[in-house]
Formats: sequence, structure tokens, C-alpha cells
Amino acid sequence: MRARYGVPLTLTAVGAAGLAYAAGFEVRSFRLRRVTVPVLPRGMRPLRVLQVSDIHMVNGQRKKQRWLQSLAGLRPDFVINTGDNLSDPEGVPETLDALGPLMEFPGAYVFGSNDYYGPKLRNPARYLFERMQGRHGLNGNAPVVGAVHNPWEELRDAFDAAGWVGLSNCRGRLKLEGIEIALTGLDDPHIKRDRYAEVAGGPESGADLSLAVVHAPYLRSLDAFAADGYPLILAGHTHGGQLCIPFYGALVTNCDLDPDRVKGLSTHTAAGRTSFLHVSAGCGTNRYTPVRFACPPEATLLTLTARP
Repeated sequence: MRARYGVPLTLTAVGAAGLAYAAGFEVRSFRLRRVTVPVLPRGMRPLRVLQVSDIHMVNGQRKKQRWLQSLAGLRPDFVINTGDNLSDPEGVPETLDALGPLMEFPGAYVFGSNDYYGPKLRNPARYLFERMQGRHGLNGNAPVVGAVHNPWEELRDAFDAAGWVGLSNCRGRLKLEGIEIALTGLDDPHIKRDRYAEVAGGPESGADLSLAVVHAPYLRSLDAFAADGYPLILAGHTHGGQLCIPFYGALVTNCDLDPDRVKGLSTHTAAGRTSFLHVSAGCGTNRYTPVRFACPPEATLLTLTARP
């Protein structure tokens, strides 16, 4: 028996242990990533930006709610929410409760596909097959049929009432004690709602800093922002790969971004111009795949400092 069944039983036990860890521990092991980005004009004081992304709130996720509430203790200068707040049509009240303390700070937001539509059960292996075939979201796959519509308008109205600036194919500004931040955002490229022509033109004159914001870091959006000269692009969507291989990294990004830049700070170059790119691994998962492995849930505190 040992010769015939020993190895399969061992592999099964290891797999079960890994799944238990991914679903029972790591998915709730919330972390704060800290990043420094030199993008400010010389002489300007540092700015602390809290980025939250891919919350994917489901009713009953009390630990996630408490952790998000606790981030207000960081006292950021402003907050950027890069979308996918929901994974449950009934999750709006708990999402707003979790973000309530952060909504006391200046902020801005874009939406992702899961803010608009409820999740559907699908084989996680399809993400790998779709990447191999160059198909991601509606960018190559057939349009979604019979999707559940989330009450995203309730999120929008609450964010707007708190003074957060909506950036779905829009521009906006934040004023921070004598500092003016210009923001340019896109609606979600993953479901082809991005309309760059409506916001093209590059950073605004008169602002102390211009930032670009998008949910899914598709290359067409990153190319447009970088070519227009934005010093920093903020995005989410990828979940950091969600199920990663230790010492190797992510296998998929769920968009056409390369896996080497699936999370954290990197750069992106287009038309001879280079922007910093920060992709948040997010703090949630689709309700039907509530696991993370070698990729803890996170938010990021970016400290923006003066350029060399």
C-alpha cells in the first residue's frame, strides 16, 4: 500500500492543507503595504495617499469591515478607491460601514466590473486558459448574459455625499490645505467602459500634482496615461494574482498586464514617457473563490515625495 498509494495520499494531504490555509487563514490575513514614490515638485511637503481596492464585500465579513475601519488611524491626506467594492448585491450597507471612517478624509474613486455586476460561478482555471488565448473580460470574450446588476448607484451617491470625487471617465480635483491635486480617471476597461478620448490631454496646468486612476490596468489605458505624461497611475483589479506560487509569483493578472507587474510599484513607458504604476492586490476575493495563496489581502499607504 505504501508503494502504490503513499505519494498520492501525501499530495492529497498537502493540497488539502494548502487549501485550508488559503481559505481559512491567508484570505483574512490583512496587510498594509507601504510605498514611497518620488513624484512631487521640489519643495513640496510629502503626501500620504491610502489606496483601497477590490474589497468585494460579502455580508458577514466582520473582520474585513473592522480592518478597513482601522485604516482611518493612518490619517492619510487623501484616499483613492480603485473599485470592485462589492461581491454581493446586498453588500452596500456593510461596504459603506467599513469605509465610513475613511470617507471623513478627502478622496476619489472609480468603479470596477463587480460594482456594476454580481459575480458568477466559474472555473478558476479559465483565467489561465483565457490568458494563454489573449482573452480577458469583455476584451475578447463574449458579452455577459443574464448578469446580476448590483446597486452601484447607492455606492456612488454615498461617496459623492461624503465629498469623494467620481472619476469614471472624468476629471476632478482635491484641495488639501493649499495643495491642489488634479485627478483623471477611467471607467473599467475590463468591461470596455473606458473612454479615454473624453479625458485626454494630460496633466492639468495650475495643479500641484496630477494623478491617473483606473480599476483594471489594461495596457491601452496605461499607454494613454503614460504617453500623456502622468507621473503616477493607480490601479487594482488583479488581486495580485490571488493564487500565486511561492518564490515564483503570479500566473495570471486577469488583464493583459504582464505578471511581473501584477502588484506593487513598477513603471510603465509609452511614447517615450515613463510613469510610475502602482497596482493594488486588493483586500477581497470573488465570493465564489474565497481563497488567497502567497498573496495576502492588502491596502497601500503611498508616501509621495519630491522628485530627485
